[in-house]
Amino acid sequence: MVARASVCLRQLGRCRSQEVRFGRFLANENVTVERLIEGWSERTGVAARGRHVLAIQDTTELNFHTTPERRRELGEIGKGTGHGALLHAMLAIDAHDGTCLGLVAGQIWTRQGRVATPHERRPLADKESRRWLATAQDAKLKLAGADIVTVIDDREGDIYAKWATLPGPGFHLITRVMHDRVLADGSSLYAAGEELAPAGTAMIDLRSRGPQRPARRAELVLRYGPVQLRRPRQTMERGLPPEVGLNLIEVFEPHPPEKTEPIQWRLLTTHGIADPGDAWRIVNWYKERWIIEQLFRVLKTQGLKLEDSQLATADRLLKLIAIAAKAAAITIQLLQARDGHGNQQAEIAFGQSEIGALDALNTELEGKTVLQKNPHPQHSLAWASWIIARLGGWDGYPSSKPPGPITFRNGLEYFHAIVTGWTLRNVCMP
Repeated sequence: MVARASVCLRQLGRCRSQEVRFGRFLANENVTVERLIEGWSERTGVAARGRHVLAIQDTTELNFHTTPERRRELGEIGKGTGHGALLHAMLAIDAHDGTCLGLVAGQIWTRQGRVATPHERRPLADKESRRWLATAQDAKLKLAGADIVTVIDDREGDIYAKWATLPGPGFHLITRVMHDRVLADGSSLYAAGEELAPAGTAMIDLRSRGPQRPARRAELVLRYGPVQLRRPRQTMERGLPPEVGLNLIEVFEPHPPEKTEPIQWRLLTTHGIADPGDAWRIVNWYKERWIIEQLFRVLKTQGLKLEDSQLATADRLLKLIAIAAKAAAITIQLLQARDGHGNQQAEIAFGQSEIGALDALNTELEGKTVLQKNPHPQHSLAWASWIIARLGGWDGYPSSKPPGPITFRNGLEYFHAIVTGWTLRNVCMP
């Protein structure tokens, strides 16, 4: 999938027999979604050893085109207007340099009808939101060799049971606030934040979030302080402590550009904060959450186009999602390698025959000047990434805009065609 930038079985197989083999693999009862997800972390756990890892988790909906006559056993997603599956994934990032270390854990499912019992009357074990705790709990085992693990969630992960049960030595949480919670003294979380004294300002670069939210620089004001959350009265979970002590960080934009929604982040964390530098560091760690959105874009619109799959049944689609998520994570590593981040080898994404083709291509693509040379160590992932980007149309100059997912997709498609010819290079024609 990585080499051919596709999940289509016809494109993955070089011939009809190989396409059939891929189909049989997905149909095999011994190939399970759970085991495929278990394989996500095989290399990630090794890469995480001795590091401070940001374990970023989020959920995305996969909308597979269906008709009333051809639902493919897929349940409703969104507000019931589409049918498909849901993917919850956790991606490991090095806290110091942002290097993607790979997938950690997650869940993939399709809904089986609608639940009649109201959300507030169901225990956590019967809610989809349990995935935020279960995936983080898996991370404790999968990333056991890391020096520190910090789990980062967006608003949906703001769950009291998570705050009460998951933190431990070397295992921390950062979550954006969803609820204006009641504190131990009866006041509200939002009111407590507004009473905190400003602790400094900083200019922060905000990444693009689509045409409506282009990249820009924003001046943000920081304030922070300790808070004591009170256990929600309506919770059905037993045995949770009556209070949990955390640190609240607020950053807000006092003077946003005209017709622009101001930035305001409220973050809760288990990390200690001794000074404003610690608080800004946590804000910057939370900013790394964007990379999992990039993973989902590579999986869907800007890369593998998973939602275009025409596999006939839900069980096969769920397995395909598990495999494609791994391929998307490797593609992210290629994107990062273009800048020389990390020290992964090319064999993480390419076979030996493909690396041979890359050697030959590198000689052809390099120019005569220093600026036109591949600047990365031979057979590193960064070295391969430079070659693929050049095949996709990038000019290779350091001053040019870095290649993005579409450039890599085009380069990988071109590379696949070249590799087909490379495998025939020693074939004698009569």
